[in-house]
Amino acid sequence: MNLIAFWFLALVCIAVEVLGLVIGRQDVHYAGALAAAGVVAVHLLLTRTEGRHE
Repeated sequence: MNLIAFWFLALVCIAVEVLGLVIGRQDVHYAGALAAAGVVAVHLLLTRTEGRHE
């Protein structure tokens, strides 16, 4: 996963979290948070398998 895709997905997840807070729906907020954690986890796994991690 390149950095542009990572940041795009992370920003979409953050936008979903904020939307959930604005409209008062905790389930939407939690879904965004879980998706953001998944994006970070997949990014870390892919960078480790590619050998780019310190």
